[in-house]
Amino acid sequence: MSFDERCEALPQLGLGISTEFGAGEMGLDVFELRARHPRWGRFLEVGVDLERGLDATATLWARRGYPTTLHFLDVNLEEPEDLDAAWIAGIRGLADELDAAWLCGDAGLWHVGPRERGHGTLLPPVLCDASARAMAAGVRALREATGLEVLPENPPAQVYLGDLHLLDYFARVAEAADCGLLLDVAHLAIYQRATGHRPLDGLDAFPSERVLEIHVAGGTQFQHGGRHFVDDDHSPEPISDTWTILEAVLPRAARLRALVYECERNPLAVVAPNFARLDALVGPRFERVG
Repeated sequence: MSFDERCEALPQLGLGISTEFGAGEMGLDVFELRARHPRWGRFLEVGVDLERGLDATATLWARRGYPTTLHFLDVNLEEPEDLDAAWIAGIRGLADELDAAWLCGDAGLWHVGPRERGHGTLLPPVLCDASARAMAAGVRALREATGLEVLPENPPAQVYLGDLHLLDYFARVAEAADCGLLLDVAHLAIYQRATGHRPLDGLDAFPSERVLEIHVAGGTQFQHGGRHFVDDDHSPEPISDTWTILEAVLPRAARLRALVYECERNPLAVVAPNFARLDALVGPRFERVG
């Protein structure tokens, strides 16, 4: 099936939240959020590596039948050898346990050398056509192996190599893989600032109609060597460039199915104002979400 046909079968998840292993014990209580503000906690994006699997929060959420997506944290999509049979079987099993609507994850290098958490790092891809074609092949292979839609996400970094703009790179991935995209507007704001671009540079030529999911997160600004950077630390407050990009993308993302506010290590009282702001921006288009 084509992307257009597959997209029609995907659910509208609405505004949701993210978690990683152990995060539920350190900050945001996702069950309290869903109980007190059901419009803000409509689904949970579960960050997973196979070594640790699902924690108690993710397991309980799934047992209650609440919607989920699965965000992989340990696969290099552009390396064919990384998509081995054991990893695919494991990720498929976790997706089944969660009843995940789709798979997604930062499309970069999650590890250097063998897949082992001691080798874990997240590096961006080299922004060139050869890498984009290899990434697209990995997206296709994982989609075909699992039967789930795979949404590659633009990863965060302070240094990028290659001759393509980040948005051009992921446009090429989407076209070659015939896939949807997860656009992290906080990561994009970091990229634009680190590479000397304005917040909306490259957006006009970007296939926003392929954006099925958006991430928003806070970041801490800092200076080094006379340059300005942003640390993607999921602190409560998104920088102004993130809001600028989000507000520009939303009208163009006609097929948007989900928006995640990544704030998992912060208490509800601190992040509630930004949940309310996001709900005001996207709530009307998700009115029919259960």
